[in-house]
Amino acid sequence: MQVLMIRLYIDTTVKKEAIQTEKAPAALGPYSQAIKANNMVFVSGVLGLNPETGKFVSESVEEQTEQVMKNMGEILKASGASYSSVVKTTIMLADLQDFKKVNEIYAKYFPAPAPARSTYQVAALPLNARIEIECIAAL
Repeated sequence: MQVLMIRLYIDTTVKKEAIQTEKAPAALGPYSQAIKANNMVFVSGVLGLNPETGKFVSESVEEQTEQVMKNMGEILKASGASYSSVVKTTIMLADLQDFKKVNEIYAKYFPAPAPARSTYQVAALPLNARIEIECIAAL
């Protein structure tokens, strides 16, 4: 009886690159706007801040959501991805009563099939934001 041994070598090296664009707000802490790792892009939570002023575009959840999506689009673009590359999003809301308003705006940015998604109401968001969205995209 002969035993055949096969050795499988898997390259476990992760090529990791920080993504940064001035067309979206800078990170508020020690983290990157996004990380590109091999064929994936992991976008950090994005707020509805104007990238030029660092201030919220308004107090309205609708206007903050529009700005979040614009900021996210710029980060995706800087990484070589787009809205159609997004496979998963996580939405954090200060008030879950805003769910329907956010859905109406969110739906304009994602072609079918829409990404997988989780939505949560959270106790608080950075700078008292009304909404924060993070995503994962495939390249």
